[in-house]
Amino acid sequence: MDAVQALVANIQGLSSAGDISHLHVVLKQAPDSLYAESTRLLPVLDQLDPSKHSLGYLYILEACTSGSISKEQGSALVLPIATFINSCDTEQIRLAPDKFLSVCKRFKDQVMVLEEPLRGVAPMLTAIRKIQTSSEHLTSLHPEFLLLCLLSKCYKAGLSILGDDIFEVDQPRDLFLYCYYGGMICIGQKRFQKALELLHNVVTAPMTVINAIAVEAYKKYILASLIHHGQFSTSLPKYTSSVAQRNLKNFCQPYIELANSYSTGKIEELETCVQKYKEKFENDNNLGLVKQVISSMYKRNIQRLTQTYLTLSLQDIANSVQLNSAKEAEMHVLQMIQDGEIFATINQKDGMVRFLEDPEQYKTCQMIEHIDSSIQRIMALSRKLTAMDENISSDALFLGKVGRERQRFDFDDFDTVPQKFNI
Repeated sequence: MDAVQALVANIQGLSSAGDISHLHVVLKQAPDSLYAESTRLLPVLDQLDPSKHSLGYLYILEACTSGSISKEQGSALVLPIATFINSCDTEQIRLAPDKFLSVCKRFKDQVMVLEEPLRGVAPMLTAIRKIQTSSEHLTSLHPEFLLLCLLSKCYKAGLSILGDDIFEVDQPRDLFLYCYYGGMICIGQKRFQKALELLHNVVTAPMTVINAIAVEAYKKYILASLIHHGQFSTSLPKYTSSVAQRNLKNFCQPYIELANSYSTGKIEELETCVQKYKEKFENDNNLGLVKQVISSMYKRNIQRLTQTYLTLSLQDIANSVQLNSAKEAEMHVLQMIQDGEIFATINQKDGMVRFLEDPEQYKTCQMIEHIDSSIQRIMALSRKLTAMDENISSDALFLGKVGRERQRFDFDDFDTVPQKFNI
């Protein structure tokens, strides 16, 4: 422990003197002695201030969590790690980003072992903001944070980072998990359009081999498409990897059959398909979504009626869409009116429903502001993509790769038909 105490003295002295660069050099030479004493380092942290001695605190904390940790030890570590994350100096911890990420991931593991994911949500969000170089940067903590949000059902906290436009990714797996977990959070919040966008990113992302994340995302993508759009197309965009285009459907046959049954518009066929694959849907933890698919079919069938009729009785609606009673039809219609899916009025006296046109005239101040903000966002995205394209086009590694892959000769430089000359 003498070496550790000497290191603590160095941390205190060099941090107070503001010589963080020298301290970093000292700490890089100390891991062996720290790991050797890892089980006895926790009390040492009491001698350091996480806000002033952040870099040294981080090295010792990382060593504390490096070995196997019992549930009791983990419980004792959760609070110091959370305190450190909240109070540490951003500039100091960015000198050792790998160690900071390691500590944060172990923190996530411990709150999950303790079955208290809620305790990790706020500290992990703080950690993301501190380690991020910009809001466009996807760190390896993003998926860990979203997982904690899912497990603790803190969906709104998860939404706080899903609105960021991501342009920088450290590891492809982080992007897959970020979009997958993000899609699940959006589904939990009934934000199906955003969920589809995120799940679509997983399915169409470049991949050389099929992976489990993409398969599970595709299943949820099918279900969310049916719920939100009332239809699903198995054709994927051209930029989707050939591996995904060839294999995804094979892993998701029950879901493809469900989509085919849905397209018939017949509730009996859909329910038969659900019963046929109920165990599969349940094992995939998608049965709740499948039930929402069934419910959405009633809504789609009611929406079709609005295209044909101006007025219709609740009983006729119930008969047409195969609901059990006029009361059940009324509940569906009321919910659809509330959600803005149809525009209608119900006459309670005679049980008649009158379907109306969309009252939105697209000329209110609120709508104009919404359109303007969308245009501004698209323009900003366009500028960003142009800048990225210019950077890639002038990147030496990219140009070298393109140069190697180009054909040796450009046949446009040669005549297509040999010329004849008179000699």
